[in-house]
Amino acid sequence: MSFPTPVASSASAPPRLSPHAVGLLAAVVTVAIWTSFIVIARATADPARGGTLTPFDIVYARLVGAGLVLLPWGWWLSRKARLAGQGRGSLGGLSPLPLAITARVGVFGGLLYALLAYNGFVFAPAAHASVLLPGSLPLWTTLLALLILGDRISWGRALGLALIVGGDVLVGGASLLHAFDGSGVWRGDLLFISAAMAWSVYSVLVRRYALDAVRATIAVTAMAFAVYVPVYTVLVLGGWVGGHVFAAPWREVLFQMGFQGVGSVVVSGIGFTKMIQHYGPVRSTMITAIVPGLSALSAALFLGEPLPWNVLAGLALVSAGIVFGVRKVAASAVPATALKAAQ
Repeated sequence: MSFPTPVASSASAPPRLSPHAVGLLAAVVTVAIWTSFIVIARATADPARGGTLTPFDIVYARLVGAGLVLLPWGWWLSRKARLAGQGRGSLGGLSPLPLAITARVGVFGGLLYALLAYNGFVFAPAAHASVLLPGSLPLWTTLLALLILGDRISWGRALGLALIVGGDVLVGGASLLHAFDGSGVWRGDLLFISAAMAWSVYSVLVRRYALDAVRATIAVTAMAFAVYVPVYTVLVLGGWVGGHVFAAPWREVLFQMGFQGVGSVVVSGIGFTKMIQHYGPVRSTMITAIVPGLSALSAALFLGEPLPWNVLAGLALVSAGIVFGVRKVAASAVPATALKAAQ
């Protein structure tokens, strides 16, 4: 039900973006950051490129950078809710969500995704990540939404997903064929697919619990920070693991904290969750699957990585699956966003 809007002057009531505009802006920002994430992560995590930081160091810098922004924010939100008698949050007030939900979204959206994805870049090129990270999201998210949320799969969406799976097989399958010839690329491909599965679980959990974008991103960071940062600090300082985060050039660490932490976690994390709220988890992951083409071309341009025929064919199939699947889903979409806005 809509109500008449009170008349107000332009000076006292600045214009607000419509829900559609917010969803579209979130999609554009998320796609841009995810594209940059793939290229930059490969450039820094690949040992052959002379990077100082290990994948585990990059995860550490990611969580510390994000934590500097989100943990005080989470404490303020938890304190505000506690004073209003609306709950106490968890993790000492750093997460505004209950502990059970914080643990679930934090493990999948924070810890597992980052650890699997960054280690994948050690073995496989950015073009493979371009297809297998965002390209696998629609498949896993659709299956999980079917099992957990009871979503239905239309024939149009099924055909779009079949094209995306075909693209993934062309890229990942070619690596598996060379699994016994000394090539380790297949390890990176499996890590990318596993990371996509972890992020898909997070996507469906956001929808299942109808989580607010900011609070969900804070909870993910709070859980991952509380588990990973203290343990890794002790292991590195004690000499039990070969991390370089405390010995690397400070400019390199600050850059990773800024881009991987503030950019990839704070900005794109909130943006992606806003997309889920507006488009739903399946449509959101299909929209972000436009990242494969953009990031593969960027990797070829900036990193000099080749684009063999199977990667190009995989990109074509994934892109076709995205366009077809999103168009068909949009034509018969269930008004879940309107229902969520009323909750």
